[in-house]
Amino acid sequence: MFKLSDLKIKIFADGANIDDMLKAYKEGWVSGFTTNPTLMRQAGVMDYEAFARKVLSIIKDLPVSFEVFADDFKTMEIEAKKIAAWGKNVYVKIPITNTKGESSISLIKKLNDEGLSLNITAIMPLEQVEEVINAINPGIKNIISVFAGRIADTGRDPVPIMKKAVEICRKNPNAEVLWASPRELLNIFHAEEAGCHIITVLPDILKKLTIVGKDLKEYSLDTVRMFYNDALNAGYKIL
Repeated sequence: MFKLSDLKIKIFADGANIDDMLKAYKEGWVSGFTTNPTLMRQAGVMDYEAFARKVLSIIKDLPVSFEVFADDFKTMEIEAKKIAAWGKNVYVKIPITNTKGESSISLIKKLNDEGLSLNITAIMPLEQVEEVINAINPGIKNIISVFAGRIADTGRDPVPIMKKAVEICRKNPNAEVLWASPRELLNIFHAEEAGCHIITVLPDILKKLTIVGKDLKEYSLDTVRMFYNDALNAGYKIL
């Protein structure tokens, strides 16, 4: 049975609700933060730069990833450089391709060679991991985000794939493999087993960290009490 204290993997908080981010930061569970345009839209973020700067004015000592929006590589490059200038702890998220399926590898290499730390995102097949690891600068810190949760959604076991991704990335000491899009708390331990350096999790999963290792008999009793109290409070009757 794993315990939270046994974990070597770094936990990053995923999301764009600033209150959730600051709560996670103050509680000390996390080692970094990731965001994306979808989460920002869900959180009601209207001004991307203002949101990012507010986060970075408080979180200065942990990595925070912000993503480019453009679909053409010339504009992506301009956006990436602007985002990188917001803070020394910023990782710029670059998708592995644009919406046309055109590879971002040339841009990734160029930005890396200019000193930008990147979080290369939306990676799934191992060929993409190979392409990235062969392109990035070994002198620059980078994150390789492999979407293990989405791989699992297709009926594939992501653990062997993630183990292989970690193996591929060993040739670059500054490349960290991130298990992205986890579906449950157990995925933290799957990611640990696979040798991943980082897993990024949403607030709903972070909340469950406090019950890791909980006695199952006690948890069973808590569940019975929950059902009973909810039925009582709803006023349900059979007889």
